Amino acid sequence: MVAIEKTVINGMSDINRVSTSHVEKQNHTLRMHCRRLSRLTNAFSKKLEKFQAAVAMNFAYYNLCKIHSSIRCTPAMAAGIEKSQWTVEELVKTCSE
Repeated sequence: MVAIEKTVINGMSDINRVSTSHVEKQNHTLRMHCRRLSRLTNAFSKKLEKFQAAVAMNFAYYNLCKIHSSIRCTPAMAAGIEKSQWTVEELVKTCSE
């Protein structure tokens, strides 16, 4: 991330188009892939830094390594950020640098 820009948006939302389903789906996927976030688990982090690293690695894997059946490629490839799928080895090597 390079910068953050806050923008105030005013107006009347089309109440028929308001939905939280995309956010809820992402939360569910994160909880299922990163067991540290599910209830009744013994996989927890004692240090905040380790927890942040685990969640970051999960997002990186989801976006760079995992082929999604609905789009037949990784989300990063679909967005034009990457040209090819990363291997887990590439992901770990890049994250450890």
